[in-house]
Amino acid sequence: MPLIKNEVVHSGLTNHQAGKILKKEGFNELASQKKQGFFEIFLDVIKEPMLLLLVIAGSIYLLMGELKDALMLLSFIVVVIGITFYQKHKTEKTLDALRNLSSPRALVIRDGEQVRIPGREVVRGDIVIIREGDRIPADCVVLSCENLNVDESLLTGESAPVRKIEGKIGDEFKRPGGDDLPFVYSGSLVVSGRGIAEVFFIGEKTEIGKIGKSLESIDTTDTLLNKEISKVAGWLGVFGIFICVVFVFLYYLVKGNFFEGFLAGLALSMSMLPEEFPVVLIIFFTLGAWRISKKKVLTRRASAIETLGAATVLCSDKTGTLTENKMELNTLYCEKDFFEMENNKKDSLPKKFADLLEIGMLSSQKDPFDPIEKELGKASKRYLMEMEKNADKPSLIKEYPLSKELVVLSHVWMTKENGYLVASKGSPEAILDLCHLDGTNKKQLLEVVHVMAKKGLRVLGAAKAEFRGKQLPDDQHNFNFEFVGFFGFIDPPRSTVPDAIKKAYQAGMRVIMITGDYPGTAQFVAEKIGIKNPKLFITGEEINKMQPYELKEKIKEINIFARVAPEQKLQIVSALKSNNEIVAMTGDGVNDAPALKAADIGIAMGERGTDVAREASSLVLLNDDFSSIVDAVRIGRRVYANLKKATGYILAVHIPIAGISILPLFFNFPVILFPAHIAFLELIIDPACSVVFESERESSNTMNRPPRNINESIFSKKTVLISLFQGLGIVVTTFLLFIYAIKSGRSEEEIRSFAFVSLVLSNLILIVVNLSRHEIAYRVFLRGNKVLFFVIGGAIACLSTVLYVPFFSDLFHMAPISWAELLLIVAVSSVSLLWFEILKFFTRKSSSRV
Repeated sequence: MPLIKNEVVHSGLTNHQAGKILKKEGFNELASQKKQGFFEIFLDVIKEPMLLLLVIAGSIYLLMGELKDALMLLSFIVVVIGITFYQKHKTEKTLDALRNLSSPRALVIRDGEQVRIPGREVVRGDIVIIREGDRIPADCVVLSCENLNVDESLLTGESAPVRKIEGKIGDEFKRPGGDDLPFVYSGSLVVSGRGIAEVFFIGEKTEIGKIGKSLESIDTTDTLLNKEISKVAGWLGVFGIFICVVFVFLYYLVKGNFFEGFLAGLALSMSMLPEEFPVVLIIFFTLGAWRISKKKVLTRRASAIETLGAATVLCSDKTGTLTENKMELNTLYCEKDFFEMENNKKDSLPKKFADLLEIGMLSSQKDPFDPIEKELGKASKRYLMEMEKNADKPSLIKEYPLSKELVVLSHVWMTKENGYLVASKGSPEAILDLCHLDGTNKKQLLEVVHVMAKKGLRVLGAAKAEFRGKQLPDDQHNFNFEFVGFFGFIDPPRSTVPDAIKKAYQAGMRVIMITGDYPGTAQFVAEKIGIKNPKLFITGEEINKMQPYELKEKIKEINIFARVAPEQKLQIVSALKSNNEIVAMTGDGVNDAPALKAADIGIAMGERGTDVAREASSLVLLNDDFSSIVDAVRIGRRVYANLKKATGYILAVHIPIAGISILPLFFNFPVILFPAHIAFLELIIDPACSVVFESERESSNTMNRPPRNINESIFSKKTVLISLFQGLGIVVTTFLLFIYAIKSGRSEEEIRSFAFVSLVLSNLILIVVNLSRHEIAYRVFLRGNKVLFFVIGGAIACLSTVLYVPFFSDLFHMAPISWAELLLIVAVSSVSLLWFEILKFFTRKSSSRV
């Protein structure tokens, strides 16, 4: 039996035919990004210079039979790989769950029977049955339909559903956009009606697939910080190896022991290499991603956290991102009067507006899927409840569906007088035409429609007619319709958006709306949410007429782009980047994907967004809440500020380690630091200190200052000079203690203990003074950084174990020292950094006067 009136019965493909096509053309799905396996992650980590040195040192210890030393060094590699692998695995697992959101199932006809199959198994030539609420599984030509309206906002950016008409096989396939096309597209949603369609394109050949494939041509590069740290680590690695060779040669000439010299040389190379940099980046970005995930934001590319703090422009799609992607009844118009629903605090309406709403309800489905009819039903329950209780409920007799010729939906109801009430709603032009109004009245009402549309409203007209004949006419024009009024619907802004945009402006970020919707709608929403310069806009048609240099200039003041096609969004992002803007782009649709990938930071929606958009993005908003972006920016700025403190600390701490490795050779003193000692510092103190810096709270003005300059080096002159003087101060005090131990006639193990304890304690003091460049040390303690207390306590406990447990003191070639000597080391180590605390005091005092 036909599913639709006057529809030809289709038998569809046979299972055998479908199987052959599936085998030949493949599944109806998009290619996903290739996942990294454990071995690939291992290679990425192990190629870092500092880890290669650890491997070499560990291998030499193995050759020398020093198994304990070797295991200590090699365990560091395991820790780094473990952290990286865990984060990669966790992120990909979350993304796998998200991919299921855009994998619809399809009702097809196979062997003459209706069967529901996974969307990926749909093949070209399949006959698909589409109904309200279905997600279209592939690009299809509509063979027959009834009142079929489809939401294509994921492809076009237009929030209003579009009407479909019947087509035929052989019609030239056209791109989505506008009413009365006989095609439906993969990923779009049926909001009303039903139909039967034949699959035309699948997978990467669909419109959604073409946009996904275009992403491959967009180049993505490492962030400036990644490049900068890689460059510094590379140069220091080469320099460290050169110094190592010279040191080994000199050591052999002076002391005649090649293997001992080689190990000491490796220790020197490791001390000169800031090997913590890659570890710090991993820890900061991993924990940064974890902190952002607590705000319902998934991090796909951890390095984007760094860039996020420097973002100067936030480009956002309107539909579903700035707005809720639903239709809300905003305005009623009846008998020359407007009624604003948002200003009405009562649960009742004036009589004429209540009558208008009743006509809207009567012309809607009983259990609608269409968002407009849902909204009318919601309003009716609130405002017409008493009226419904006291009224006799009529019975539905007939429905006149929407058609290409007349965009009106009418329901015929039988009244208690055995007459008929016809309730109709549809496009304003069609309703006015149906009412047979004279030219003057029609012109006045169309002017009303224009006024409402300028406010961003989607307008529907309503009419009613009474009929007392015995036979209902086939043509609705044969009823004597009376115009009732207009409904004005709006896609409301998300409640969190105005505050989020206000905070974005306070943080020095510019907000730009890019939408496929009409300028009037975009302007209305922009005013509501607080976007600057809402009166100025550029349309997609105007962009087509512009040269790149024209768009580059105009985009400096324009914050609204309307009626924009997907490829034009990419042009806008490119124009902004040519103005040296750091662009963050939010979006949920396939149409956003190219711009998401081209932007410095792409932010996709997790609930409503497509798989293509997520694959192209750097961040994914799991709850689609725009305000989460502001939290992500705050965390991004915090991560970078703390990372800068950490890098300054790392530079400073490596100077005394290198100095204490070199100086004994020039004075013919015993070697103090071997790779095992360096491993102690790196494995226990330095990674832990990275966690201390990462956990430090952001300053109070983090979101009240402009974004940092993306080209500003993390190794600024000021940072390097402060680190240099801090490091030299520790070298001087540690070497003085070293000489003191020698002059006191201590053993080599005791001398090593003096120097090593001084290095460890100076390291801990260095952490505290560098946690803030403005607040003095005791105030840093008062802030209650729990990780700081844990690290200091853990480091002291480990140091005590190394000093006073014979097994470990033998392993590190050290000897116990007295508590009085420990207090002396603490006092001298504190003096080495006292100058920096004094500098902070006077800097803070002078800045408070300004």
